[in-house]
Amino acid sequence: MKHALAPILAGLLMTAPVAAQAPVRIGLSAPLSGPDAAFGLGLRQGAEQAVAELNRAAGGRPRFALVPADDAGDARQAVAIAKKFAADGVRLVIGPFESIAVAAATPVYEEAGALLVTPGATYTPLTGRGAWNLFRLAPSDAQQGRAAGAYLAKAFAGRRIAVLNDRSTFGRGLAEAVSARLKEAGAPEVLFDGFPRGTRDLADLVGRLKAARVEAVYFGGLAPEAATLLRALREANLGATLVASDGILDPAFATAAGTAGEGTVMTLPPDPPRLPEPKGGKAPARGPEAESVAASGYAAVELLAQALERARAADPKAGRVPDGRKLADALRSTPPLRTILGPVGFDSRGDRIGGTVALRIWRRTPDGRLDYAGNEVPGP
Repeated sequence: MKHALAPILAGLLMTAPVAAQAPVRIGLSAPLSGPDAAFGLGLRQGAEQAVAELNRAAGGRPRFALVPADDAGDARQAVAIAKKFAADGVRLVIGPFESIAVAAATPVYEEAGALLVTPGATYTPLTGRGAWNLFRLAPSDAQQGRAAGAYLAKAFAGRRIAVLNDRSTFGRGLAEAVSARLKEAGAPEVLFDGFPRGTRDLADLVGRLKAARVEAVYFGGLAPEAATLLRALREANLGATLVASDGILDPAFATAAGTAGEGTVMTLPPDPPRLPEPKGGKAPARGPEAESVAASGYAAVELLAQALERARAADPKAGRVPDGRKLADALRSTPPLRTILGPVGFDSRGDRIGGTVALRIWRRTPDGRLDYAGNEVPGP
């Protein structure tokens, strides 16, 4: 990462005399325990490596210091961490990861003048209320929905499409984004409907889908309901292609869907780059969940460091950032900032500009497993 980190340090080292510089603290609010702990570990490892490399490039001086805290993916714990960071003067924060935790903690950080870069938190309305301090790296649910709608409009042009959801805020938001994109393309769905999570009997719904002669079904929801829907479709001899978001990105999907899951198309963020080998050490072993977000943790540090350089917002002797607003302006300014994820810029809402969405298709592997890895969706 010499192409990104070296120029960052060149600018930062000119902001203060070498002998008097204190480290700038970067808080990390992440699920280091609980069901999403593997993701939290990946975020921490990525952020720690970026901080270590920035400090190493500065001659070993502690230019930055990471302050990790475990929010367990829980909204109340995320708020408690936000209050602690605010009281301690931490004004640069990576996380939280889960949307519910971001929604709860953002107002606390906003009042304290702290800047947030969240690697996850895809719930669309998070950036819609006008918070000046929130930026997200992952594509929102609306961005995934619009990408799915664009795919359906092209791949199934002139054919009959249904849009379903699990009646949750998450699922309906995805479905509405798909529906809006289909209408823009002049190919509105023939059926928009839903069923609650946990539903097992879909005979009536599948009957309507069959009567409507649908050839593709978009489903906004999670893996268990997607698998239930697929099995019901195939049992009714309806071969419609299922399209969904990364809400189905769960090992349980392949198990529950079985052979019915083959051919399912899924939107998700692009495959993340691997972190560079750390200098003077060996990269820690990471599972797939940790690997999927480690680069985002690394990139978040890069973004904060470059925003600090642009804004010249830190007190060089105390290592403190009195207020994050200057850094927020720097993140929204042009040109985009250079990161391990590629160029990153943000719009006025705090959503990533041009954040890409990938499409993958679930296929059977030679050993009989159902997997999406490396299975690019062919162009229509």
